[in-house]
Amino acid sequence: MNRISAEEFYRESQGGTIIDVRSPKEFAAGHVPGATNVPLFSDEERAIIGTLYVNSGRNVAMEKGLEFVGPKMAGFVRTTNQILAEGSSEVTDSSEPGSDFTAYVHCWRGGMRSQSFAWLLDMAGIKVRVLEGGYKAFRRMAQRQIGRRHRMVVLSGLTGAGKTNFLELLREAGEQIVDLEGLANHRGSSFGAIGLGQQPTTEQFENRLFAAVQALDPKRRFWVEDEGSRLGRVVVPSRFVKQIRRSSAVFLDVAKEKRLDILLEEYGDLDHEELIDATRGIQKRLGGQNMIDAIKAIEAGDLRTAAEISLTYYDRSYLKGMSELPRASTLNLSTDGMCDADVVAKLIDAADEIENAAEPASVVSD
Repeated sequence: MNRISAEEFYRESQGGTIIDVRSPKEFAAGHVPGATNVPLFSDEERAIIGTLYVNSGRNVAMEKGLEFVGPKMAGFVRTTNQILAEGSSEVTDSSEPGSDFTAYVHCWRGGMRSQSFAWLLDMAGIKVRVLEGGYKAFRRMAQRQIGRRHRMVVLSGLTGAGKTNFLELLREAGEQIVDLEGLANHRGSSFGAIGLGQQPTTEQFENRLFAAVQALDPKRRFWVEDEGSRLGRVVVPSRFVKQIRRSSAVFLDVAKEKRLDILLEEYGDLDHEELIDATRGIQKRLGGQNMIDAIKAIEAGDLRTAAEISLTYYDRSYLKGMSELPRASTLNLSTDGMCDADVVAKLIDAADEIENAAEPASVVSD
């Protein structure tokens, strides 16, 4: 059983098997991307042990913990071997997955839960590596990496400009991207959650963001969409937002009619009641009469008119926000008469121009 640093743990475990032995509630709040939860204690058992520790002391709490864990030990080994087997294409029906593959184990602080689980796996002949400092150490590393200086180019543009689509097209063209909206499972507006299901916690969003950035080549630039400090319920790390706001951008100048076409394609098949609820959510910013008119248009099936009313607010808000940013530079790219492939080529040219003209960026301060 070897204890390794957070950096070693994350690097070595990529494509491997990460086992998080914390309780299900802890795991749901946030976990290392790709980890599997094999809880040493259930949420209820953990609460009982915690209460005993406070009221009766460490030894009593330990005894209760052993009482809970004892009957589960064989199951822990079977589950781990199954996870190892499922995670490797090299395991055959006759092979012993534990003898050939490594389980990367952690708890919250690298304490008794991960140590005892690792001891059990070691006794069963399973190779195991333990995260020194636990998930807490991983979080410190992730937040530190997210906050460092990045080589980014910001893709800017008014609502409906198709920024998310162009990010994907840039990726297909060989550019690196970080899709914040994809990581947050939210489109970034008051209507952004409709039809997408549950968002991750802010903590898990940060973990996903770390994994996305960590997978990139730091010697090359990456593109990121111009976003604010929140994506639905998710809060974007402040140091990352500061870099977005200060980095050079390319502004996609898309005609309003085209933007309406894009919005109808994206939102046109969504539930009208949810669209109405989202419209009510921006009443103060949209204005009472505009909200009423937009809702009537939705009820009548005239989503283009409803979208046009909403764009009045979103365009004004976006342009005001842009004017207040301490952005290094912004290049305007008109897309009139251009196909998507031409736009992507022009975006890459614009990014090259920005980088060729840029002076060394300053480190973002707290």
